[in-house]
Amino acid sequence: MKVDILAFGAHPDDVELGCGATIARSVCEGKSVGIIDLTQGEMGTNGSPETRNKEATKAASILGVKFRDNLKFKDIYFKNDEAHQNKIIKTIRLYKPDIVLCNAIEDRHIDHSKGSDLVSHSCFLSGLSKIETSDSLGQKQLPWRPKVVYHYIQWKEIEPDIVVDVSEFIDQKILAVQAFSSQFYSADDPKESTPISSRNFIESVRYRALNLGRLIGVEAGEGFTTERYPSVKSITDLI
Repeated sequence: MKVDILAFGAHPDDVELGCGATIARSVCEGKSVGIIDLTQGEMGTNGSPETRNKEATKAASILGVKFRDNLKFKDIYFKNDEAHQNKIIKTIRLYKPDIVLCNAIEDRHIDHSKGSDLVSHSCFLSGLSKIETSDSLGQKQLPWRPKVVYHYIQWKEIEPDIVVDVSEFIDQKILAVQAFSSQFYSADDPKESTPISSRNFIESVRYRALNLGRLIGVEAGEGFTTERYPSVKSITDLI
């Protein structure tokens, strides 16, 4: 199955927090989108792999993506090495995305920058013909390199290179984030205190989007950093 966009997250909920509204907009525009979680988030203070899997399924349904898979790497212990790269290369060659979205280039949680580097490096390696991989049926996979890799923004206030207008989709993003009820603030479901379980954090998801929207003259936005200069055919494409 080929998709237009493949979004990776180190943990279930990373994608929703970082680019949920962009995904919702892309789906609405008729683009095919898939989500790949690298780990089950099993080292998180709250919740369990089973709970987070159910939450991830619910969130994916809210966003309307084609599929959501989990590579089941070890939470906090996965590495940017050959074994992990090969699994992501197989995934990229299977789904052949034109655009890959992945974790922030730098962040509070060590898995975010690790996941960022791992996916980015794997996207490049996936285009090398001398790296041989096979699919689940044992068929040889052809090389495939995504056209672009964009990194969403997470905990740290990284300055974006591009901002997507998601004004009509911010509420859908918030619903997808709230699907992870084991992780985030709820007055009816108190949980052990963590940096992401406070009311302030869940509110910050919305006000960051509103502030990015303000900066580009719309209601709400999501920001991304790029690995190379964005290209346009005409200067008027930027209007």
